[in-house]
Amino acid sequence: MSAFIDKAKIKVVSGAGGNGALAWRREKYVDKGGPFGGDGGKGADVYFIATSDMSTLLDFTHKSVYKAQNGENGKSKNCHGKNGADLYIKMPVGVVVRDLKTNKLIADLDTEGKTVLIAKGGRGGRGNARFATAQKRAPQFCEPGEPSIERELELELKLIADVGLLGLPNAGKSSLISVVSAAKPKIADYPFTTLIPNLGVVRKPEGDGFVMADIPGLIEGASAGLGLGHEFLRHVQRCKLLLHVIDMANESNIENYKKINSELEKFDSQLSQRKQIVVLNKSDIVDEEQIESIKEKFLQLNNEVFVISTVTHKGVKELLDRIYIALEEIEDIRIELDIEEDLESYNNDDSNYEIVKLNKNTYNITGGKLKRLASVTDIKNSAQMKRFTNILDAMGVYENLRTRGIQNNDTIIVAGIELAYNDDYY
Repeated sequence: MSAFIDKAKIKVVSGAGGNGALAWRREKYVDKGGPFGGDGGKGADVYFIATSDMSTLLDFTHKSVYKAQNGENGKSKNCHGKNGADLYIKMPVGVVVRDLKTNKLIADLDTEGKTVLIAKGGRGGRGNARFATAQKRAPQFCEPGEPSIERELELELKLIADVGLLGLPNAGKSSLISVVSAAKPKIADYPFTTLIPNLGVVRKPEGDGFVMADIPGLIEGASAGLGLGHEFLRHVQRCKLLLHVIDMANESNIENYKKINSELEKFDSQLSQRKQIVVLNKSDIVDEEQIESIKEKFLQLNNEVFVISTVTHKGVKELLDRIYIALEEIEDIRIELDIEEDLESYNNDDSNYEIVKLNKNTYNITGGKLKRLASVTDIKNSAQMKRFTNILDAMGVYENLRTRGIQNNDTIIVAGIELAYNDDYY
């Protein structure tokens, strides 16, 4: 049996764009050849795609860095470089993705086949043929390709099951799942026998079925990190129906029931509203008078209580019949996570920019588009620097600086490129 891994950290790197080519047309019988450099190819994008073929994040403990293909450089004769082949990384259904740099959730792969763009590849640089105009027939420059995007990510798997089993250690959750499904979890008479969530598919009489998950390690204080519950409470969130398995032989069963429900509410207040059925287990070792007394007490807390024995299988069929009906009545659970990162704007140009005055004579200007423009500008090439400043002027950067009181010879830092401001020039 492979280990169950529900958290992993990985690094993804999109492909860098290929450089544009600086080339000239020199062919026999062709007069006044002119620029002939092609564009660089686009770097490959990185996508995550959800698949039910995977059940854990174990693969990502063996490989933690995923790099997409770079675009090819442009060539002479106006030949464009080849684009990089996009990289699709398979993820188990139920994975949520967090950017470790910003600590923001950026994706929720909650359905089969869901595909999310995680890092966009760099655009290819333009060859010198693209800069030819009627006034400038022989441009002496081309663009370098746009750099790749690197992201440090945390992957967290939230199991997607129809029915989740709650209960203290040794209440009989693993026994129940072994009785109603083909799953063969480890079963013993000591606490924390179950150290990983167990999944089982329960077949309905008509042929289809539902997924049942045994959520291990829930004890008082689990929501604060005690026991094993802190690691696995997240798996309860996506269950449509909860079965609260109670050990009737435990004299503190009512108190334990309340403690676990309290932990659920502390972890996620929405869980207190989730449909829950009480399952009183171990009827084979408790006399009828005690069973009726315990059942009556639980009926005051929950209007659905079933008495079963996972040893003799008494009451199991009746419980399953009720589960079939309940699942048809309950709508699919949609967990609306707070996805804070707008991937589309992150991965594409942003014409907005921010000006921050660092000191009396220095202004720092940042923004998605400006960062890209700076990355494809060769500061040693006067023609490219002229083009760079013209774009800044067209974006209204200099006009904005003037309203902020910039003076001649003040320093402008644009995504790492330093410029000296001159009012006569701009």
